[in-house]
Amino acid sequence: MNNGLKQLLKAVLFLSLAGVLLWLSFRGIDLGDLWSVLRKANYWWLIPAVIFSYLSFIIRARRWVLLIEPLGYTPTLAHSSHSVITGYFANMIFPRLGEVTKCAALSRKENIPFDKLVGTMLIERTIDILTVLVILGVILISGSTATGSFLSENVFMPAERKISSSIGSATMITLIVLFLAVTAVVMFFTLREKLSDRPLFKKMYSFSDGLFSGLKSIFRLKRRWEFLIMTILLWICYFFMSYFPLLCLESTSHLGIGATMFILVIGSFGMAAPVQSGLGAYHWIVSRGLLMAYGIPLEEGLAYATLEHESQMILIAIAGAISLYVLFGRKGGKVLSSVVTENKA
Repeated sequence: MNNGLKQLLKAVLFLSLAGVLLWLSFRGIDLGDLWSVLRKANYWWLIPAVIFSYLSFIIRARRWVLLIEPLGYTPTLAHSSHSVITGYFANMIFPRLGEVTKCAALSRKENIPFDKLVGTMLIERTIDILTVLVILGVILISGSTATGSFLSENVFMPAERKISSSIGSATMITLIVLFLAVTAVVMFFTLREKLSDRPLFKKMYSFSDGLFSGLKSIFRLKRRWEFLIMTILLWICYFFMSYFPLLCLESTSHLGIGATMFILVIGSFGMAAPVQSGLGAYHWIVSRGLLMAYGIPLEEGLAYATLEHESQMILIAIAGAISLYVLFGRKGGKVLSSVVTENKA
């Protein structure tokens, strides 16, 4: 089976999963009532939400540049921003490929080693996860029992049950992985000299070396305060991206800072699902979360999730296509296809 067909089948599989999640989200919902809610929405509030969304692309790109600088490269903000947007665009087609795509795009435009960019990307993801955990901690410390109950019942407890039911197999898998890892390390140091001239070994060693160089960039930041400020500004943008759509609907317009932070946290779980841009997963978890934590009817919660999610998707589709063209011209589609083939084979 050729790589192109494999990628098409994977995309269809993930899209089918997104379809199932959308069906679960809208199952039992009166679509007439949902349409009535959407018709009455004040769509003007989506404009500032979209503006903050685009600002987040630029801020994320600037923060990425700060991580890349210690490696001895200074990519332009324009190329970095277009690469970030292209990554989001790719994620609409192939789940989890966005980060790889943005690294590949910037690598080709700025001649920066791809492996080093992947290292900086992993640092970015780690910082984002830590930020979500900090926000979650603030919510729980503030005494939001509804938030804690929802996360406990829908995220933590199911995960705990799944882990508990498979603890035996998980232990066995862990032992096997550890054994293979130790064996690989021993073989590496034993056969390093004999393998040093092999092209595959050289390629693997070069990639791992570049990857670790990228990971270490966080400890060599030249402008740490700016990096911290960019991180704060990024999440302020995310906050307003979630807040302004609340004002579109009469039933959610009264919700404030606490609810917005709650949406940020649970929405992150939805967006992390292995489907195109969190499609279906985001709608399900946000609508159920608003129902359980704030008593917002499912139709209203789904209307909010649809307005917030789809406004961002439309922006990414338009901005992503433009960025891909700006970076690579008419060859943009071929470049994106080659990135998919090289990294998802």
